[in-house]
Parts: sequence; C-alpha cells; structure tokens
Amino acid sequence: MSSKIRMLRNIGPLSSRWLRDAGLIFVDQLRSLGPVAVYQLLQSKGYPVSRNLLWALAAGLQDRDWRELTLDEKSQLEKQLLE
Repeated sequence: MSSKIRMLRNIGPLSSRWLRDAGLIFVDQLRSLGPVAVYQLLQSKGYPVSRNLLWALAAGLQDRDWRELTLDEKSQLEKQLLE
C-alpha cells in the first residue's frame, strides 16, 4: 500500500487537508497524476495555491526539500503549467 500524502516531505497540514478534500490521500495517486496536474486541480477548486506548493509536490515525490529544486527544474514545471 502506498504511504499517505500527509507523510510526504514538504507537505504541511493545510496542503494535506486541501489534497485530502480533493480526494487525494495516497502518494501513488499524486505520483500517477503528477505534481502539475495536482496543482492545477487544487487551483481549479479555488484553493489559494502558490508556486511553492508546486515545488513542494514535485520535490516531495523525489524525497527532496523543495528549496533544492534547481531553476531549470522549476522552469520545466512552469512550462508544463502552460501546456
């Protein structure tokens, strides 16, 4: 069984609640959809998401601190948002 998103690195209580309310509980769900799609889902539901959440989701899936993402990695995520 996949671990719960609330245990994922970088995800705090508020983000965890937003994800749970959107029906996302397990890391495998997040991994399957991808951080950009999850960010867009939360945004479409009216949550006041910021790019830091996008960075947190992407880095968390790699068990990295969100501040470790390079400018190139952030740029790639931004590019995916525009597709």
